[in-house]
Amino acid sequence: MKKVIKTTKAPAPIGPYNQAILNGNILFISGQIAINPETNEMVLDSIENETNQVMQNLKAILNAAEMTFENVVKTSIFLNDMHNFSLVNSVYAKYIEEKTAPARETVAVSALPKFVNVEISMIAVK
Repeated sequence: MKKVIKTTKAPAPIGPYNQAILNGNILFISGQIAINPETNEMVLDSIENETNQVMQNLKAILNAAEMTFENVVKTSIFLNDMHNFSLVNSVYAKYIEEKTAPARETVAVSALPKFVNVEISMIAVK
């Protein structure tokens, strides 16, 4: 059964989609960008702060589904500039335990929604 997961602690969708869908015990989290849900403002002052906001948004959605980063089995990271890989990776590593880290890909793209620098989506299992 498909269940919509939503929380005010992460930004509202900017299109016809939901923050996450729980199907059985699998959670599919839509790509998150660096919108601060309290102010609805973009966090773009540095790639580190931008990535941190994205990870905080993902954490809030996981929590709304009664999960944590430990439940994540797959991460997709989209960057508009692969030169930011190491900076994004260093922030990501603060949230993800290396020994239980999920499968992941990091892809460079020509542009992202609202012309942000990073977008991250996740799949988690309860």
